[in-house]
Amino acid sequence: MASVLGTSLSTVLLLAGLVLVVLEGFAPGAHFIVLGVALLAAGLLGILVPGAANPLVLGLTVLLAGAGSYYVYRHFEFYKGTDRGKTEGSAELMGRRGYVTERVTPRTGRVKLSEGGFDPTYAARSVEGEIDVGAEIIVVDPGGGNVVEVEALSEVDDIDRELERGRAREADVEAETEDESAR
Repeated sequence: MASVLGTSLSTVLLLAGLVLVVLEGFAPGAHFIVLGVALLAAGLLGILVPGAANPLVLGLTVLLAGAGSYYVYRHFEFYKGTDRGKTEGSAELMGRRGYVTERVTPRTGRVKLSEGGFDPTYAARSVEGEIDVGAEIIVVDPGGGNVVEVEALSEVDDIDRELERGRAREADVEAETEDESAR
């Protein structure tokens, strides 16, 4: 009687795990996969090792396999599991950098943002002028949908400008020193 109960419980766990794993294929995002793998592991254990087919052992297997599959899911970032690629709203796109994939004008264009979510490509409009394919950009206005306003990143950034000012000051000091020594 106990082996029949264990076998039927194992079968139920196996089938429930299979159903959840298949459902994950239709609705990806790790909603069902962790529990599905845990139930699948417990069901397989109960069927392959009939001596382990009692509710206590199967329950512990579900807990351990669930914890293991959750760890693997988070560690290997399946479906961007650490939420690094997830945006909570369009406001988070402000200041994001990327590059142009289709020439950006004040009316049309496409860009790909770094860490821009599940699909990091966005329709884009330039603040002024045109931006060529491959140029680096920064989002200046995330808008409210899939259209962002972007600006080309200049070739010279703030650090480069400050270094240039420092070099210019050093050159002026050297020129003054040479003028004084020439007198």
